[in-house]
Amino acid sequence: MEIKVTVKQLGKKHPVLSEQKIEIAYEDITITLENLLKLIVRQQVEAFNAQLFELEDQDYTKIPVENYLNILTDTGKLGFGSIYNEKKANIQKAQENAILAFEDGMFAVFYNDEQLENLTQTIDLSLQHTFAFIRLTFLAGSYW
Repeated sequence: MEIKVTVKQLGKKHPVLSEQKIEIAYEDITITLENLLKLIVRQQVEAFNAQLFELEDQDYTKIPVENYLNILTDTGKLGFGSIYNEKKANIQKAQENAILAFEDGMFAVFYNDEQLENLTQTIDLSLQHTFAFIRLTFLAGSYW
């Protein structure tokens, strides 16, 4: 099944980081939030693990082409495609981390502008609305 996902970050000049369609291995029209998170994490980890690692004899600076840096800074994420860690991600560990992060309030999930607050909450996928994942940032400071 194909779902639409938008990732956002509050407090940024350009809050939408990406909007994409994700293919998950699920065929029913209803799903719990916990199962949805696990399926999305599984898809993302499998995509990451499928990437080829470039082993280079020398570490050299990769210079971006003109205007590439502006595009990267507008999206809020800079990277030049090099992956230095050759370890494959563990799907089960990543799923556990995602569930724990949701329970701890590290990110919020919205479906058609309605916040999903409970992992056992049932979602109707036949409506084909966009999921929005918003990373929450905690304020740091003191009263001194």
